[in-house]
Amino acid sequence: MQHSPWPLAELEVITPVLRICHVTDALADALARLAATGIHDPATMPFAVPWTDAVSPELERNTVHYFQQTRAEVSTEHWDVPMAVIVGDEPVGVCAVNADGFPSRRIVSTGSWLGRRYQGRGLGREMRQAALHLIFAGFDADLARTAAWHDNAASLRVTQSLPYRQIGTSRQVRRSVLDTMVEFTMTRDQWNTVRRNDIQLRGVDAVADQLKLGRT
Repeated sequence: MQHSPWPLAELEVITPVLRICHVTDALADALARLAATGIHDPATMPFAVPWTDAVSPELERNTVHYFQQTRAEVSTEHWDVPMAVIVGDEPVGVCAVNADGFPSRRIVSTGSWLGRRYQGRGLGREMRQAALHLIFAGFDADLARTAAWHDNAASLRVTQSLPYRQIGTSRQVRRSVLDTMVEFTMTRDQWNTVRRNDIQLRGVDAVADQLKLGRT
């Protein structure tokens, strides 16, 4: 089989419930349309960057551009890798892993969203576990990080169901007003207490070479 010249295009994480994979152009369009159908109550803002405040068709265009931009900006020192979350054959959301200075710092942060109609099914926790498996088993990270606004109950519930440690809070601007972001970390040892044997990784070796993930 001929492999893609872009190894990230062949990266996959597969669980019994879902898989996360490269956002192709077709998936980018589908995910943009999904985002436009709604992710959260418009009265709230769960994201640090309020990208869902844009209205259609700007929202869809911005979403596609984000996928294109993150792909263009990948380097060994900075990468933001959004991946499509697929249940069956249906794209249901996005799970992103990102890092700065990974070869020396060994820290990866996560972020995600699900289309509103797919929420409340346990998919948030499943995709987080998939991301953590990629981070630790695939990328050989030392630390995973995540954060959520203090009132983002769904995200906090997922985080608190796993062995993260709350490391503090920070004050950040949210829709032009200062608000509280709650920050968490998880070490490899903490992850090992919930490590699963039913999650598969594909394409990791080529990505490790592309991003220079090996320890020096």
